[in-house]
Amino acid sequence: MNSKIINGILLTSVLACGCQQSSNKQHTNETTDSVDKSFDTVIDSKDVKLYTLTNGKLKAALTNYGARLVNLQVPDKAGNLTDVILGYDSAAAYKANASNFYGAIVGRYGNRIGDATFTLQGVKYELEKNDGKNSLHGGTHGVYNQVWDVANSSDTSITFTYISPDGEAGYPGEVKMQVTYTLSHTGGLVMDYQATTDKETVLNLTNHAYFNLSGAGSATILDHELQIDAEAITEVDDTLIPTGKSIQVGGTPFDFRQAFVIGDRIETEDVQLKIGKGYDHNFELSKASGFRKVASVYAPKTGIEMQVLTTEPGLQFYSGNFMRDTDPKGKSGLAYPFRSAFCLETQHYPDAPNHPAFASTVLKPEQTYSTKSEYRFTIR
Repeated sequence: MNSKIINGILLTSVLACGCQQSSNKQHTNETTDSVDKSFDTVIDSKDVKLYTLTNGKLKAALTNYGARLVNLQVPDKAGNLTDVILGYDSAAAYKANASNFYGAIVGRYGNRIGDATFTLQGVKYELEKNDGKNSLHGGTHGVYNQVWDVANSSDTSITFTYISPDGEAGYPGEVKMQVTYTLSHTGGLVMDYQATTDKETVLNLTNHAYFNLSGAGSATILDHELQIDAEAITEVDDTLIPTGKSIQVGGTPFDFRQAFVIGDRIETEDVQLKIGKGYDHNFELSKASGFRKVASVYAPKTGIEMQVLTTEPGLQFYSGNFMRDTDPKGKSGLAYPFRSAFCLETQHYPDAPNHPAFASTVLKPEQTYSTKSEYRFTIR
């Protein structure tokens, strides 16, 4: 957590100001196309809208419901813009299917917390159970299921803010958080996260975009080539909660230190693969600090390569193992079948509040949570 902590006094005032001003500021990049009217609605007595960003290389659409990414269009090898993000055509559909987390900022704690409990300063906190006996991505009242405010926006950037009240979903402290999405000149989507709290708490925010670099709605991601800079994964039990041990990736289906086709080893007889029904594990990144490239994915069909850069120590690779052919249809009525998307979630380790040996996710009132990640696109 130390890599996330900077002087918090100035940012606290910035966050408070952004939250206060958000309801009055005019946003020039609200979308006006007729298809976007399905996002012009009210959820939990708050206005929801769709916003667009463009920088001449990439186009993105986002909604303040869950501060989520709705689509991300990048050029393929033929020069055609390809939407690589799974999602829905309306805010109502996102709300009805909130538990799959498409494109959302998840938290307060991204990933799982075992037995939906943790202890902080001698106090045991009971969280919402939404993954068997565990808590996943902040519980049913996680920030992915909240309407955020828009503090400011431009053609290439937008900042969402949310104040999570003390006790929301069982977590202590009032947390003022913000995430800024920016389309960069490097051909990437940058996500800057910052937050402050008035009481000691834990925090682990990440984006839960589902990608298919062959295009959203394509049948599989098993042909994609993946590389991850990780020497080890975090071992999990049969409920996908860390045991506290690491497993070296050498000689296992989890060795992506060199690029490997995702589908080539996914059915290997391996205990960890069996538990996750495929890949659903935290990769312990080799370089533990600094903003750096940690992974890349390549789709031969479109020639699109996505690089992942982050300041985080972990990367959750999920291969869409719980997706089903019977799931609700996505954008443009397309089906999202089994393993038709992958997630690469930059994060601190799952269940870190219950594992003192893991990098800490504790946030104190005198500190500021600050982390940065980027999805950067190229053609090859």
